[in-house]
Order: sequence, then C-alpha cells, then structure tokens
Amino acid sequence: MVDEEAAGIRAAGGVAWRPAGDGGVEVCLVHRPRYGDWSLPKGKLERGEHPLLAAVREVAEESDVRAVPQVRLPTVRYRSEGRPKVVDYWSMRAVASGGFQPDTEVDDVCWLDVDAAVRRVSYPHDAQVLTAFAALPRVTGTVALVRHAHAGKRATWSGPDTGRPLDAEGVTQARALAPLVALVRPVRLLSASPRRCVQTLDPVADLLDLPIEVCGDFDEPQPGQQVDECALAAAGRLAELAARGQPVGVCSQGKVIPGALARLAGRDDDFGTAKGGGWLLAFTADRLLAADRL
Repeated sequence: MVDEEAAGIRAAGGVAWRPAGDGGVEVCLVHRPRYGDWSLPKGKLERGEHPLLAAVREVAEESDVRAVPQVRLPTVRYRSEGRPKVVDYWSMRAVASGGFQPDTEVDDVCWLDVDAAVRRVSYPHDAQVLTAFAALPRVTGTVALVRHAHAGKRATWSGPDTGRPLDAEGVTQARALAPLVALVRPVRLLSASPRRCVQTLDPVADLLDLPIEVCGDFDEPQPGQQVDECALAAAGRLAELAARGQPVGVCSQGKVIPGALARLAGRDDDFGTAKGGGWLLAFTADRLLAADRL
C-alpha cells in the first residue's frame, strides 16, 4: 500500500482560456478567501482518479468553467502544510461557463489577458505555468488517440485475427479509457477495422451517443504492406482530421501508432503505446504541437 504521507499531495488544474475581443485570449483565475490569494484553479485528486480527469473536474468545480484539455503544461512542485505537493496542469479551451456562486473555497473569478494574469497571481509557480501557456501556438485541433485494449493472445484465437474480441481485462481497460476520451468532446469516433479496436471505443460511443466509423487507414499491415506505409497513412489521416478543427477520438493498433506519431512529431521519440493506453494530441492546423500520454 502507498504511504500517502510519504508520497505527498497530488493535485491537478488548468489554464482555462477563451478568445478575447482583440484577437487575443483571456485566462481564468480564482480567488481563495482562506488564503487571500489569486491562483489558477486546481484541486486534489480523488483516490484512484486520473490527473487529467481531476484537472477538468477541479476547473469546473472552482470556476464553473467547462473546458476541453489540450496541452500539458509544466508540473509544479512545492511544499504545502509541511508535505510535498505535485500539481499537473493542462491548457484548456473554455466551452461553457456561468452560474458561478461564491463559497468558502472560491469567492471570486476573473478573466484577464495573460500579462495581467501573470501580474495578478500570488505565486511564482502560477506565473511560470502562465508563461509556458503564453508561449504555445494556438491549438486548433485535438485528437484522443488510443491503442485497442487487451484481447488475449493471437495464438489462442482460432478465428480470423480481425475478429478477435476484447477479453475481460480489455473490457475493463476500455471502460476506464472512455471518460478520458470523452474529455476532448469528440464529434467523431474512428476505429481501425479489427473487432477489438471497435470494441475499445464502444464505451465512449455509449457515453457520447456517437457512431463508430471504421477506417482502414489505422489498420496494421496486411500481407504485402510495410509498417512504414501504414504509419504514413495513419499520420496523414490524423493530420487531416485535426486540420478540420473538430475534436475526434481514434483507436488504432500497436504497430501503427509509434510510427504515425514519429512522422507527425518529426522525431523518433518513444511513442510505444501499451494496450489500453493512448495519447492526447494537440495540433496547430495539420502540425502536431504536443503529444501527452493518457
């Protein structure tokens, strides 16, 4: 069992932004009467909660801003009440707000341009996160890209490999992925052809009431095909989807995802993806800006 006292405090939050009338952006700050400070909205993770889920939840709870996560920002580390504290931040596009009610935790919310927000925040680490946000190009497209969940072993499946279904572990993984994919508010769900890929997106489809579109561009190589061909096709399709400016969720396969992301990123980083794992991808037009592991 993890010693929570030794592990310290885990928290998450975000730089929620909205377009401003002058063509720039405004970001959201909250005032906490207990501390008399202005800060970025954030809060502690619930037991077993994914940091990204916590970040979006805490921004909504503290500021009444519903937001779509885009890019991971610097992680902040400091001591709070004598314990180490780690706070993960993401930039988030505000999609709805209103109805804020002051309470004992947060009694005021303000929207400021980034320079004014840097001057307003009470702590240098918040200013650091805001400065990193300001350095980002404008995000125009987001994609939640996942690898299919666990589906047993190919050697033990007697039928065509494309028909191999998720096993019990895979079903659990798919259910855990669903709320993460849903955070980007996808308007489309696309899957590679194999049954296990489609099934991985089933919980998301049920959650959002969206159909799943089968797309062969995300399939692993067929006889006569090379892995590089499939990676190129997948990368092109992801860039095309992102360039349309609408968030999407995609399920692909283990031999395709690393090569596709390497091509989009223009570098050979470790893009290996575990079954049931995935990425939050942020694009500027058709150019990959950031890839954050889910």
